[in-house]
Amino acid sequence: MKGKVSSFRRGKHIQKPRHFILSVEGVDKREKAEKLIGKEALWKSPSGKELKGKITSAHGNKGLIRAVFEVGLPGQAINDDVEIK
Repeated sequence: MKGKVSSFRRGKHIQKPRHFILSVEGVDKREKAEKLIGKEALWKSPSGKELKGKITSAHGNKGLIRAVFEVGLPGQAINDDVEIK
């Protein structure tokens, strides 16, 4: 299943460097997003390095999901593809 990195998880004054908000193809409701909780997210850098994350919860009612990665992704990862297993 493919997804895209939408943004960092952030508040008004702080952003969390390991937490990301992802959008997934074909997921447009919260109920569908909640079925993905516990799955693994994998981002591949242009140099070939793979960074793993885990889907922790749904974000909002439009099917977005939150993922926590082992190591924070670089800012260049925003709008880049993520593989969900």
